[in-house]
Order: sequence, then structure tokens, then C-alpha cells
Amino acid sequence: MDQALAKTASSAPLLSVDGVTLQYKTPDHLVTATYRVSFDIQRHERLVLLGPSGCGKSTILKAMAGFLHPVEGRITLKDRVVEGPGPDRMMVFQEFDQLLPWKTVEQNVAYPMRVNGIGAQDAKERALDALAKVNLSKFADAYPHMLSGGMKQRVAIARAMAMKPDVLLMDEPYAALDALTRRKMQEELLQLWDDIGFTLVFVTHSIEEAVVIGSRIVVLSPHPGQVRAEINCAHLGLNERASPEFAELTGRISHMLFDGQNVAH
Repeated sequence: MDQALAKTASSAPLLSVDGVTLQYKTPDHLVTATYRVSFDIQRHERLVLLGPSGCGKSTILKAMAGFLHPVEGRITLKDRVVEGPGPDRMMVFQEFDQLLPWKTVEQNVAYPMRVNGIGAQDAKERALDALAKVNLSKFADAYPHMLSGGMKQRVAIARAMAMKPDVLLMDEPYAALDALTRRKMQEELLQLWDDIGFTLVFVTHSIEEAVVIGSRIVVLSPHPGQVRAEINCAHLGLNERASPEFAELTGRISHMLFDGQNVAH
């Protein structure tokens, strides 16, 4: 492959959201959640969808997962249109009780692999490896009711990562955690990303969390959600929370979200 072609191939987006409008029905009327939203996601990127409640960020994530279909536009993964759920896109939800209570931690992590035809021994080895990565090896034989909320979320992340998906989708996974646990989980997620280098799409309504977690942030307007700005923040993170640059960026994003101003990319 020549250098020009190699550069084009390496810069091609892993996942594309192209002019996507999403709607859903309520008992009273049809709601437009997003309107002609477009952005690309590169391989190994940490992209955060940030916006106020009701802006459609979780709806977009569900569409990426294949649970919803756009009424306009399309979502593609590796140039193939997303038409339904698949093991190449694994989702971690906000709820702690997303584990099967009658199965052990190891069995919970192995379950999606077994459903997708992976042999028992291979699934077991991959489950134990994933649990080691989230520091839960000694809880492999425990049941979900024996775990804290934060530990349950780590099991859910291990279960998703064990499938080796192209994209990990996380829908406000730390919203219900206390501040200390939330910060610890953020640190563990970033360390896991450093170790593995997966592609992450993360939904939050916390500006600080968006800047900490994301290498890039897509800011959505209030309902119906539209892309207001894309912000590169790969140079910031956990160790920059106290820096003037971190404070300046979070302040600008806050001003934009609450006062309707634009933020420079």
C-alpha cells in the first residue's frame, strides 16, 4: 500500500453518524430527539457526548448500538450501515442491576460470549482475564448481591470488554455514584483504556467528567439535539483537574450550554 493510500485508510473513521434524525412516540405525540446530527469517531478515540437532559445523547447511543433506527441519515461502522445490535458494539448502562443475579461474576462476564458461540473454556479464560483488568479477580465466584454499586459497574465493563468489541458504548455509567467512587471509576476506566486502547463513546451531562474522560467532546444543544461544537481535549485529563486550562475549558463549555454561546473547537 502506498503512503497516500495508507494515510487515507488509517484516518478513515471507525464509526460515522451522518445526518441522523431520531424520533420516538409518546402516548400524546411524536418526539424528535435529535435533528441531523453528524460526527465521526476514529479508532481508539474516547468520544464524549455531552449535553443537557433531553438533548438526545442517550438516544444517539442507543441508535449506535442498533436498538433504534434513524428516520433520516445513517450510522455506519467500518463502512457498513448499522441495522441492529451486534457483538461489535457492547453497551454499559447506568443501572447497577444489569447483571444476572443467579449467575456468579465470572458467569455473568462469560454469558454474552457463550450466547455468541464462544466455547466454554475460551469464554472462561477471557472472562477471568477481563476481571483481572478491572481488579475483580478475587470476586469471580461472588454473586451480584455481594458487590457494591461501583463493583457491579466494573463487572459490566469487564463483560463488555471480554467480547472484544469494536466500540464500547457507555450511557452515563457513573451518574448514580457518590463523588469519590465516581472519581475512582473514572481513573480505572482511563487506566483500562491506556492498557487496551479500545474505542469509547461515553454519554454524560457532567462537564468536568466529559473533559476528564474524553479525548474529544461533541456538545449537543437542548432538545432536539444538534451538534453545537466539537472540542479536542486529549491534552487534558485526570491530572489536569486543577490546571487553569481545565478550569477555562469547563467554564467555556458551561457558558455555551447555559447561555447558548459557541465554543471554539
